[in-house]
Amino acid sequence: MSSKKIMETSPDNPIMEELRKRADADKNDKSVKDLVLLLYETALLTSGFSLDDPNTFSARIHTMLKLGLSIDEDETGGEDAQMPALEEEAKAESKTEEVD
Repeated sequence: MSSKKIMETSPDNPIMEELRKRADADKNDKSVKDLVLLLYETALLTSGFSLDDPNTFSARIHTMLKLGLSIDEDETGGEDAQMPALEEEAKAESKTEEVD
């Protein structure tokens, strides 16, 4: 039997407060979605779980580093342009540990 993945967050954490503010300001902000997914996937890794697709994780890290360094996507030649879909498609593909 495998354990269920549960992520608990503190609503008073400064990271969570800033993510909430940015998500409220623009619900379609791709960088906020990427940050939330990075936070979740990092929590999975530190808890001993393995990721379904480590390449997706590394592509998100590279994208966030480029944003942090103010590097335009066009300057890099589009090498990370194949970023996977975020919510619905990722949920449909990731059904490895469903427990009833």
